[in-house]
Amino acid sequence: MNKHPTKAKKRIDLLDIYRGFAILGIFVVNIVIMNSTFLNQDEFASQWTSDIDQISKGVLQLFFYTKFFPVFSLLFGLGISMQALKMYDENKLSFLFFGRRMLILFIIGVFHIVFLWSGDVLNLYAFLGLFTTFMIKRSNKLILALSVIFMFFPFYNQVFEYIFDFLNFRPETYLKNHTGETVNQIIKNGTYLDGIKLRLLEYISNIPILFGFLAPIAISMFLLGLYLGKNEIYSSLELFIQRIKKPMLLLALITNIYRIVFLFVLVNNEIFKVENYREILIKIMVLSDVAMGLFYLWVIGWIYYKTKWKNLLLPLKYVGRMALTNYLMQSFIGLILFSSIGFKLYETLSPSKTFITAILVFIFQVIFSKVWLKYFRFGPLEWIWRCLTYKELLPISIKGTLTKTI
Repeated sequence: MNKHPTKAKKRIDLLDIYRGFAILGIFVVNIVIMNSTFLNQDEFASQWTSDIDQISKGVLQLFFYTKFFPVFSLLFGLGISMQALKMYDENKLSFLFFGRRMLILFIIGVFHIVFLWSGDVLNLYAFLGLFTTFMIKRSNKLILALSVIFMFFPFYNQVFEYIFDFLNFRPETYLKNHTGETVNQIIKNGTYLDGIKLRLLEYISNIPILFGFLAPIAISMFLLGLYLGKNEIYSSLELFIQRIKKPMLLLALITNIYRIVFLFVLVNNEIFKVENYREILIKIMVLSDVAMGLFYLWVIGWIYYKTKWKNLLLPLKYVGRMALTNYLMQSFIGLILFSSIGFKLYETLSPSKTFITAILVFIFQVIFSKVWLKYFRFGPLEWIWRCLTYKELLPISIKGTLTKTI
């Protein structure tokens, strides 16, 4: 039996603002990698020594790296739970439905990798999103406990190293014939087909980062989002934000002290050269960055409910309502900016220029999204995802028949 869209409920603007904010932060980080891949990033970055570029690097380290991926993952898990609970209330909850939804997301991710950019996380989200749906009926205590365990577990490197050895999988060999210079030439002067081959090799070679670093953060945040959704936090966000004020401020203070000490003291200390100590210090830094991302959400919520600056946040909601479309649009824009089919700017932009470029692209996305949503109910990719999920052609035009939304 086909599942039809559930009855409409008013969208929660703050959640869309959160999504838009996450899309901004993700692109500020991703454009750095688009401008210079991991293979050559350290050497490329070392040449930019001006004050403005050093400030830009500091801003990225302090306010962006490892902070927005957890935020977007949390919102994804929250979205799954909200959708599932609505379907459960109407006796329509089906794991087959969510399986189909995640399969379509996985396919979109494959197209993203092949045709646009190797830094895709949609495939990962599809796998982990499917796992999250199986946790919907589990107890809140179990969900929260697993979220904490996945986040704090310290031996992912060792676990995946053992798995890769067992499978005789050597991801580092896929780019062994490439140097920073050869990658530069392929991206700037190679054919589009050459770019596809490189993207596939890059994706495979980055699997340790994807599953050993990003996946644990993602599944932890998915489960935390599921926990918040099952407790219907979204129905009383203002009260919830007020209730957690003191713990969030304390958490931000403690973690930011560590982050500053780590970035400006510990990395230059002898202790950082000892592998075991270095792994522990980096793990604590990651946890501090995740905490900072959650603190961002609290600050935005506080501004939204408790200050007169709410209107400054509202433009973010347009991008948030079209998060999938805007996420892939950023990769398309990156392809045009940096590769041979566009402006060939790969490894030419300084840190300050990449930062400014990301902000300008996002401003364009705000305007584009607002105009699009004036005429259509969903972003183009959101609409395609919905149609394929429900296996029917759903109305998209504002002027069309009233669409039942989730």
